[in-house]
Amino acid sequence: MIESISNAIDYRISPPVENAALNALFNAAWGGRGAKDFKAQFQHSLLYICAYAWATELVGFVNVAWDGGIHAFLVDTTVHPAWQRCGVGRKLVLHAVAAARREGVHWLHVDYEPQYESFYRECGFTPTLAGLIRLAESD
Repeated sequence: MIESISNAIDYRISPPVENAALNALFNAAWGGRGAKDFKAQFQHSLLYICAYAWATELVGFVNVAWDGGIHAFLVDTTVHPAWQRCGVGRKLVLHAVAAARREGVHWLHVDYEPQYESFYRECGFTPTLAGLIRLAESD
């Protein structure tokens, strides 16, 4: 069953996508985040991957932010709750990794909370030491 579900998903690199569709996905997946202007965020992106079910329904997203050089950063990996645990998130990340590699990125970074460690390990990431300063009280 999972294989037939994953075959219904189309992964697209940086397709035209409306803020409304992205905000609906993020609010479904993360709850009450409110509205965000993704178009402004995309100005700092190398690319992003959208996952569409049945060709039209946005069910997944991941952004590859870029430093303009050889480093890029995986941000906002998101899958609609109805499509979680079907392989959509992993395929999103793997498509992002492959696309970033084709673009000449040497290092792809990702930050995650402890409960997501096994997911990112399965996607090929290895844990590293990093530093972090929280600059704002809320996101």
